[in-house]
Amino acid sequence: MNQFIIFIILILALAAVLMTGIILGISILIEKRKEKALSKTIKPLKRTGLVLCCLMVFMLIFSIFSQITTKTPPILDEQGEVMEGSISEITKIELNGRKEWISIRGQNKENPVLLFLAGGPGGSQMAAVRHDLAELEKQFVVVNWDQPGSGKSYYAADKNTLVVDDYIEDGLGLTEYLCNRFGKDKIYVVGESWGSAFGIFLASERPDRYHAVIGTGQMVDFLETELMDYDKALEIAEKKRDHDKIKKLKANGRPPYFGDDVTWNSAEYINYLSNHMSNNPKIQNNGYNTFRDIFSPEYGIIDKINFFRGIISTFNHVYPQLYDIDLREDYKKLEVPVYFFLGRHDINAPTSLVEEYYDIVDAPDKEIVWFEHSGHNPWINESDKFVDELLMVKDSIN
Repeated sequence: MNQFIIFIILILALAAVLMTGIILGISILIEKRKEKALSKTIKPLKRTGLVLCCLMVFMLIFSIFSQITTKTPPILDEQGEVMEGSISEITKIELNGRKEWISIRGQNKENPVLLFLAGGPGGSQMAAVRHDLAELEKQFVVVNWDQPGSGKSYYAADKNTLVVDDYIEDGLGLTEYLCNRFGKDKIYVVGESWGSAFGIFLASERPDRYHAVIGTGQMVDFLETELMDYDKALEIAEKKRDHDKIKKLKANGRPPYFGDDVTWNSAEYINYLSNHMSNNPKIQNNGYNTFRDIFSPEYGIIDKINFFRGIISTFNHVYPQLYDIDLREDYKKLEVPVYFFLGRHDINAPTSLVEEYYDIVDAPDKEIVWFEHSGHNPWINESDKFVDELLMVKDSIN
């Protein structure tokens, strides 16, 4: 914190020096030019320069203030008072030399710990989980983690050097932190989309630290998923005679993609499928409330910008590293129970691949739970059922 205060002082001092320099320079110029016409031209410039400098300083102070005042709302009882024994905080911790952010929320600090792994790589769902899965806070200490290169942890690592092993190392480090802090031998892991595979990576490394892994929007074979998604988007576009989309998809070609346009090429079919699902009347509550989430108090102004930068730049660099991962080949045996919470109408992460993996995987317990009114995000589409099913998993293990 002392380093941060020094940084603020230096920034403000630099802004003040810059403002003084601009004003002094304009003043000297005015003194050197005695002509009345030129003086009339320079004076407005002086005022404009002063206004711009003041505006810059104001925006700088406001941005810094927004960052240091981020918070997650307290958990209140029926009388509107902070619930005794509850926990609600945003914390920066160091994981393998990287400074990363987590939120921790629960009505009772003694409850089991549940770590939610966001999709991406590069996604931040710190606010979304608080809004959509608030009921979990009654039975769990719910931890949301902005992984390196995402949201509040965007600057935790150089995006150009991030590798999958970095995520695994940090995930294991976070698990140890949570176990030690809350006095637990094991925690629960819920992962969505990329996070669903990530959870299996962690459980495979340290099965002694996890009660169970629950995957939703489950990823199995990343490259095969992309190929199936591309083909499905093209099929839908052809049925709709959406010639513009057909042209764009064919211009990009089928995955895999590499280079600077991975995110944009993938978005052509991923967003198209997401829009198709959002128009499916069989899917309830279909979609993220991005506006609500981005303006939640968990994110300062810089975090809000990095919320989108992670989805674009971190995804662009890390996702191609996942193309050669296939859970059916690489993770056939797990030593922890594994549960797949699948949306019946998910066309983003094909459920046929999950069913194939389910048949193959050897685990102490395994189950597919179907959500009949969901697409890729059962935790949003049918949040009440999602909570109920999670509690059933918890009860079966305890």
